[in-house]
Amino acid sequence: MSLPDSPYGLSDAQYDAAIRATLSRIEATLDRWLEEDVVDIDAARTGGMLTLTLPNRSQLIVNAQPPLHELWLAARRGGFHFRLDGQGAWRDTKTGDEFFALLSACACEQSVPGLVF
Repeated sequence: MSLPDSPYGLSDAQYDAAIRATLSRIEATLDRWLEEDVVDIDAARTGGMLTLTLPNRSQLIVNAQPPLHELWLAARRGGFHFRLDGQGAWRDTKTGDEFFALLSACACEQSVPGLVF
């Protein structure tokens, strides 16, 4: 019987695939918004870290945490840690909030009302 590489139920390969898909989804959304002239948010990716610079120059930082199999978000509101749930959604480890909903809320609070990732 094969056990997962992580105490959180994901293998390292599953975690890596989930992180890549999540960061790619954010980048694709930003590219679409730029093409459609919705908003210009600068994205800089270094490995598993994606820094989003909003129009007012405030930032949101999305960061992979491979040893913990988590996804972290840093915003003015605070720092958040997410783990994948059984349905493939990243959920805050304290509140259960979904990652993309919280990312959207933080972007709206910091700079751009109405954005939905």
